[in-house]
Amino acid sequence: MLTNKGKYGLKAMVYLARLDAGRPAQSSEIATSEHISKKFLDAILLDLRNAGFVRSKKGPGGGYALARDASDIAVGAIVRALDGPLAPIACASRTAYQPCDDCDDLTGCAVRLTMLDVRDAMAKVLDQLSLAEMAARSVVGEMTVPPEVGA
Repeated sequence: MLTNKGKYGLKAMVYLARLDAGRPAQSSEIATSEHISKKFLDAILLDLRNAGFVRSKKGPGGGYALARDASDIAVGAIVRALDGPLAPIACASRTAYQPCDDCDDLTGCAVRLTMLDVRDAMAKVLDQLSLAEMAARSVVGEMTVPPEVGA
C-alpha cells in the first residue's frame, strides 16, 4: 500500500512536472498547493533530492525543480525511492526478499504466489508510467470523480 510519504511525494513531483521546464518552486508553495505539511514535505523533498529526482537551489530564485525531464522518470522509481519495494509482503519482493517465519513451502504458498502476481501487476503499471504521463492525467484544479464513486 502506498504510504502518505509516497502519496505526497508523487503529488509534489507532479506539481514540479507541471511547471515550466527548469522553473523552481519553493517547498512552501508546493505544500500550500497540495495540502501537505511543509515540515513533512521538506523531508520528502530531501529524500527525492538524495535519490536524484529533484535538484535544489538556495537563495533568491531558488527552490526545487526536477533533476531531469519528467518523461524520463518512471513513477515506480519514485514510489520505490520513498516507500521501498512494491511487494505487499516481504516474501514476494524482488529486491528485499525475506522468507516468512511461518511458511514451510515457499514454492507452493498460495499467499506468496498471489502476492507475486500483485507485485508484478503494480510494477507493470508504475514502471511503464512516466511522471509526465501521470501529470497529464488531470487538469490542475479539476476534480474528477471515478465512475464507481458516483454510482
